[in-house]
Amino acid sequence: MRSAHTQHERPRAYRVNDFCRLFGVGRTGLYKLLKEEKLPSVRIGGRRLIPADAAEALLNGGKQ
Repeated sequence: MRSAHTQHERPRAYRVNDFCRLFGVGRTGLYKLLKEEKLPSVRIGGRRLIPADAAEALLNGGKQ
């Protein structure tokens, strides 16, 4: 049985709305980053997800 996530666990990926809220980026700006391939994403079940590691790398100037 899987345990529920706690507030202190970092997610593995962010949904578009969550990413925008947490990182202070508008939807238009986010989709621009995705189109310019500055931020990778995956589509799973009709949802676009941004990997948390990629988001952190972008904040660190591309360095992991």
